[in-house]
Amino acid sequence: MPEIEIRKVTANIGAQVLGVDVSGPLDEETVAVLREALNVHKALVFDDVNLDDETHQAFAARFGGLTTAHPTVPAVDGTPNVLPVDSERGRANHWHTDVTFVLNPPQVTTLRSITVPPYGGETLIANSAAAYRNLPEPLRALADTLWAEHTNDYDYAVPDEDVDEEKAAQRAQFTAVKYRTVHPVVRVHPLTGERGLFIGGFAQRIVGLSVGESRKVLDLLQAYVTRPENVLRRRWSPNQLVVFDNRITQHYAIDNYDGLPRRLHRVTVAGDVPVGIEGKESYSIEGDASHYTEVYAEVA
Repeated sequence: MPEIEIRKVTANIGAQVLGVDVSGPLDEETVAVLREALNVHKALVFDDVNLDDETHQAFAARFGGLTTAHPTVPAVDGTPNVLPVDSERGRANHWHTDVTFVLNPPQVTTLRSITVPPYGGETLIANSAAAYRNLPEPLRALADTLWAEHTNDYDYAVPDEDVDEEKAAQRAQFTAVKYRTVHPVVRVHPLTGERGLFIGGFAQRIVGLSVGESRKVLDLLQAYVTRPENVLRRRWSPNQLVVFDNRITQHYAIDNYDGLPRRLHRVTVAGDVPVGIEGKESYSIEGDASHYTEVYAEVA
């Protein structure tokens, strides 16, 4: 096995990986090293990769079965597992964890740079386990008891007053099928046992609280997720691959590039049903996502 180097990027999140050719077949030992690095660092960066959609999917599949591109948004033509993250199709400049409105959101998200603006367009990735550890004891005790309803039935990127005809069509597509799922606010990671705040933009209401009360509680908890010391800010370069653990992170694509072209391709790995600290699983209220993802049974 070639020498693999894992270079820590910040104290709480992120590492650069060197010595791995992600475009070719990977042996089990290499995959185990990458999985452990992902468990520890939550986000991994691979520079100067030589990937196309086919080899990108092959790499992601080493972490588990793939989801289709998205429950409601179309895939790249001819490639049902690849989602184009394209500035021309909308901008997700809002903190979120991918697809938490379904029963079993992806466990791993992989993003590959296709078109990079000359400035701006960074992706922020936050460590929600560090956020949980940062909570004062009274807040942690409260969070441990809470469950939140996640839904796609709103637009998490564009305020109503900014919605033109094109954006309205994008919103209609995103919400073409309505999903509502209840997840624990504190999720236990199935591999590491870490507890993380499992909230983000799709979490709209705390079970048992009003919408207004929910917003105040969610905003309070979210402030710990997005503390600067818990965040990796990654400036995209050409031919770059970023991999993050969607079970214990949030991310945000910054809209700071003056409308210039920006395109990434996203491939996600099917995940398990989230579990809270008492062992209770998430449950679906509305929406069938079986066309999007199978339930992944984690093997430690």
